[in-house]
Amino acid sequence: MKTHHPSEDGPFIKACHQEPTDVTPIWLMRQAGRYLPEYREIRSQVSFLELCKNPALCAEVMIRTVERLGVDAAIIFSDLLPILEPMGLNLEFLPGDGPKIHNPVRAAAEIDRVRELTDMTDLEFVTDTVRETRAGLPEHIPVIGFAGAPFTLASYVIEGGASRSYADTKSLMYQDSAAWRELLSRLARSIAMYLNAQIQAGAQCVQIFDSWVGCLGPNDYRTHVMPAMQELFQSIQPGVPVIHFGTGNPALLGLQAEAGGDVIGVDWRIDLDQAWQVIGKRAVQGNLEPAALLASHDEIRCRVQNILDQTKRRPGHIFNLGHGILPQTPPEAAIALVDMVHELSARSR
Repeated sequence: MKTHHPSEDGPFIKACHQEPTDVTPIWLMRQAGRYLPEYREIRSQVSFLELCKNPALCAEVMIRTVERLGVDAAIIFSDLLPILEPMGLNLEFLPGDGPKIHNPVRAAAEIDRVRELTDMTDLEFVTDTVRETRAGLPEHIPVIGFAGAPFTLASYVIEGGASRSYADTKSLMYQDSAAWRELLSRLARSIAMYLNAQIQAGAQCVQIFDSWVGCLGPNDYRTHVMPAMQELFQSIQPGVPVIHFGTGNPALLGLQAEAGGDVIGVDWRIDLDQAWQVIGKRAVQGNLEPAALLASHDEIRCRVQNILDQTKRRPGHIFNLGHGILPQTPPEAAIALVDMVHELSARSR
């Protein structure tokens, strides 16, 4: 039986369940990142992958960030890609170039090189990060675990890194649908194990990042992605809120809601009220343009008010950026944003 955790009485978990809250909860994607001097100080001592595999440092980074910003939730400090290493992929983070997979899968005959995750032995540093982050935070602050979605992870596996066209990914998807389905299903089962392990380690919520799925049109999403997403959502431990976040194509929002998730993340390319109408009876998360934090505080305040006004005080809104916080963001702007959301949402209710 799932036990009640004190964070479930706070605004973030209540908003996930579309329950009324005294204030609109807020957290920020990449809230512990390069824009913070504390993070840069730690990163100067270790590589990114070394940091991800050091639970004590990961916990320290996030705990210090939560204290500094005053956000209502803490997402564990990690990355989408370490899950791929025990699955047979040779991963490296190159300074200035981001992640690189040195043995990408380019043909249907190579898919068996992607080994399905069968246990968490090689990923215990992630569950340890959840435990240490949970232990170091006040009980009322929920911890969010996360993973990449099957399509996004498959794209990394196939492309070997970032891409503009996703030509290799789409080529495999179109030319051998059976091999594609097997790859995504294998990833979906592995991701479910990974997220359930984070939940068992103490995460009160999990988020699935489909960061690259915006390159697809609705028909391709429905045919080639939705079945694996539905398989994934059905395999996550019941009773724990799941945030489903995709970016880049608002035309997919209705299909993403149909695929699953208690909360649907919305990026800035669509107004929040219009997005919520498409999504229907779900909680929503979003959707301030990340670059807005480079503007004046007056401009940020106007944009915050505009987003809050679009909710019409409907329960179930989690304030966030439409994607990750930009490295050049002044820390003072992020702190001010959190304060503004709390102040303006409390005053408007």
